[in-house]
Amino acid sequence: MSVSINIKNIVKSYEEVEALKDISLSIKPNELFGFIGPDGAGKTTLFRILTGLILANRGTININQWDVVKNYKQIRKITGYMPGRFSLYMDLTVEENLRFYARLFNTSMEENYDLIKDVYEQIAPFKNRRAGVLSGGMKQKLALSCALIHKPRLLILDEPTTGVDVISRKEFWELLKKMQKREITILVSTPYMNEAALCDRVALMQSGKLLTVDTPQQIVNDFEGHILAVKADQMYPLLNDLLTIKTNGQVYRFGETLHFVTSANPTKMQEKITSFLEEKKYRNISVEKIIPVIEDCFLAFMNKTTTSWTKEKK
Repeated sequence: MSVSINIKNIVKSYEEVEALKDISLSIKPNELFGFIGPDGAGKTTLFRILTGLILANRGTININQWDVVKNYKQIRKITGYMPGRFSLYMDLTVEENLRFYARLFNTSMEENYDLIKDVYEQIAPFKNRRAGVLSGGMKQKLALSCALIHKPRLLILDEPTTGVDVISRKEFWELLKKMQKREITILVSTPYMNEAALCDRVALMQSGKLLTVDTPQQIVNDFEGHILAVKADQMYPLLNDLLTIKTNGQVYRFGETLHFVTSANPTKMQEKITSFLEEKKYRNISVEKIIPVIEDCFLAFMNKTTTSWTKEKK
């Protein structure tokens, strides 16, 4: 049976760097919960505290009735952990790694094969190949198999899709959805904003702080303002020119377009931007109202945080 998690006022510092700043949130049993944020957001530090690998300076974490400090032995028995860096034995084969990890938990591949079947079948043709020569996607699936071999009730995955191709990322998330059906609480961290939509709920993190915690759809629904995707023949000077248009929102690069955030009437703003760019002699002008995505929401939260911090400093 899956577990619930209660994180309360967690603070962690490394000398002068405050990696986690008063983190509090709760995770429901059987939830696929995502921690979304760039490098340095504090995701790995939080996961290491959850698994008992490091201690927080302040705060508590309970997994069901267990405290992560006092009851770390019980928690490790029910937790599968996949660190961000591949940490299996490079000189052992796929099968040797898996059998070794099964033995650590007093079980065997055969006993729990039904749990890892969907994952292991994809790497079984390479079972006699050493782990060190596997591709990134295959290493990822081997690490997941090892994390699942002892039937964990909690699965913690630290940036499992970083550095692998798009197809492998898609396959990996499909596997997580299947694992969730087996009543496993899954925590996953990722720097990829588009993976947020695949989680039941997410925590957006930046510089050790929680920006928000909610369902991906609700975060998008709560976006304040409108977004116009702007494109023209000269993209390099376009950003600086758009910044001269008075708006209480942001202007930033997003793929092949610029996103112009405004609280004004979007139709009138479309006309204003188009007219402005025509006067500037731009050609092939495109200004379209679009629906925000998680990355837009993340940047909006960051902008609020920066503005608030700047006011405090003044």
